[in-house]
Amino acid sequence: MGPGITDGFVGAVGNTPLIRLNALSALTGCTILGKAEFMNPGGSVKDRAALGILLEAEQSGALQPGGTVVEGTAGNTGIGLTHLCNARGYKALIVIPETQSAEKIGLLRSLGAEVRTVPAVPYRDPNNYVKLSGRIAAETPGAIWANQFDNLANRRAHFNTTGPEIWQQTGGQVDAWVAATGTGGTYAGVALYLKQQNPRLRCVLADPHGSALYSWATSGELSSEGSSITEGIGNSRVTANLEDVPIDDAVRIDDQQALETIYQLLWQEGLFLGGSVGINVAAAVETARRLGPGHTIVTVLCDSGDRYRSRLYDAAWLASKGLQQPQPRQPVGAGL
Repeated sequence: MGPGITDGFVGAVGNTPLIRLNALSALTGCTILGKAEFMNPGGSVKDRAALGILLEAEQSGALQPGGTVVEGTAGNTGIGLTHLCNARGYKALIVIPETQSAEKIGLLRSLGAEVRTVPAVPYRDPNNYVKLSGRIAAETPGAIWANQFDNLANRRAHFNTTGPEIWQQTGGQVDAWVAATGTGGTYAGVALYLKQQNPRLRCVLADPHGSALYSWATSGELSSEGSSITEGIGNSRVTANLEDVPIDDAVRIDDQQALETIYQLLWQEGLFLGGSVGINVAAAVETARRLGPGHTIVTVLCDSGDRYRSRLYDAAWLASKGLQQPQPRQPVGAGL
């Protein structure tokens, strides 16, 4: 095949550009770059993990033609898996907490997944969506459990693709890697790869309120406070993907700050993005402040705002959560 032609959906996953966030770079005196993972064919960074998990299951013989892929997901991994199942001849069975956005649940059904919505309960509960998906997989003939939280194929996918892409795109001139984590895959795979290239590079964990990972990263204890409207990030436990992974610093971002950030990205950069991007980019800005001017900081633009229109971009829904919808600030000199 000629240059610019990919081998199906699978060939189109990855090789996303790094986007320089001009306004925030100017504000901080640093170069802040966002990996444009919303440009993956399934619309999110999770296409990489989904592909890595599927390919390893095929190579091991665990996943046979016509088989079923079962996963518990906040949405994006399930979406990526369903696209890939369609492309490769499998069935997708997705277990998702009913608290996730209607857009993501509706999209999974539109793509043809069998979707089971379940009450959102803590991980310690046997009916937590992750544990439930594991039991369903065990009871379903010809099924595999993707198990994105503890399946190291997730972080290997990022070690083998996302990390090398960032290193190549920056010409090795990167000072910090900043990302929030749910499964741990994206943060861990990239951190492990970049540290291997440059041990002095700083790896910074971004975390929302309500997650225990900030506390774990800064004090070694898993404890959480508050809550967050962000979906798919934060955790009450250290997953297998996050074990033994370098964390040099951690930044906790509240929901209002994350909202202000995604609206700024829309108004100043023209980028319409999801809630976890607000956590990532706000943490990248804080990292720039801590490091001082002249550094290059890379983070992830995980997915599009289209999956959260009825929530993050809806004033009434935000007000119901005690949050204010950000309003555009008039540029200096406007109207003169």
